[in-house]
Amino acid sequence: MRPVSRARRIVDWIAGLFLLALGIVGLVLPGLQGILLILAGLAVLSSHSALARRLLDGLKARLRRARDRVLKRD
Repeated sequence: MRPVSRARRIVDWIAGLFLLALGIVGLVLPGLQGILLILAGLAVLSSHSALARRLLDGLKARLRRARDRVLKRD
């Protein structure tokens, strides 16, 4: 794995935090897909943060369980 430059890391953090903030706003405003923006923000941040990676994995597992319940899978 190639080392990531400092500038790239800063851009990733800014983009990830912006997407997370927009996702949180999107949870209460109509028209914005809050969950999708939160997932995108966590995906960007997960390459640099173990906490974001754990949150992303947990959220994806929760969404899979919800999907399986809706589709009535075991």
